[in-house]
Amino acid sequence: MTVLYDSPIFGPIHSRRLGVSLGINLLPHDGKCCTFDCIYCECGFNHDFVAHDRMPSRQQVSDALRQQLQKMQQEGPQPDVLTFAGNGEPTMHPHFPEIVDDVIALRNEYFPKAKVSVLSNATQILRQPVFEALKKVDNNILKLDTVSNAYIHRLDRPVSCSYDVEKLVAKMAEFDGHCIVQTMFLNGEFEGKDISNVADEYINPWLEALTTIQPEEVMVYTIDRETPAHHLQKATHEQLDAIARRVEALGIKCQVSY
Repeated sequence: MTVLYDSPIFGPIHSRRLGVSLGINLLPHDGKCCTFDCIYCECGFNHDFVAHDRMPSRQQVSDALRQQLQKMQQEGPQPDVLTFAGNGEPTMHPHFPEIVDDVIALRNEYFPKAKVSVLSNATQILRQPVFEALKKVDNNILKLDTVSNAYIHRLDRPVSCSYDVEKLVAKMAEFDGHCIVQTMFLNGEFEGKDISNVADEYINPWLEALTTIQPEEVMVYTIDRETPAHHLQKATHEQLDAIARRVEALGIKCQVSY
């Protein structure tokens, strides 16, 4: 079952990785807007869910978030995190940097102990305003499913032909540790080809990239909901645990979600 989220605010929901999370969806509620077209995306393939509505304005996001935070202050629950997520890539919004400032200010006003998180596929971090905005949030969570451009074009399927994972890894390192790397591990096949990324040929270069980036944490996870590609399988507990041990051997904290 495909999942599309209300816009601009949804939840709160319980996140496997973040706790009680109030979602901020900067994309239209009626479809996807993303710089990736991941074969495991819970929101479906891009071409199947083309958005027709506009992205919410900066003012709409601020007003809706204030209203929801006021409600939660009166009725609960208390959020652990305010999370930029939803129907695609949040950093695509033309006013993403300004909205980050608004969200931080509202967080400080209503729930100063809550964290501000961004779930991003990292494709926009070469844009300096986006990079600077991500430096301001508590949890700058960036996707890196492998460091093979060929594999990324099979799994994550970047929309832009200019996608270059090596440039993004170098830019991630410029966060000076203020980022969290999030990686999907899975088994199975897509279009008749093996899509598993749990073998050493993928893990070893990925570990080298982590050494370059030096993130504050790594989140490894696997499929949780129905995927638009139908022959994908979860990575096993044993596979994820083995990967996590190798990350921790680098001196980097690793969180596993099965």
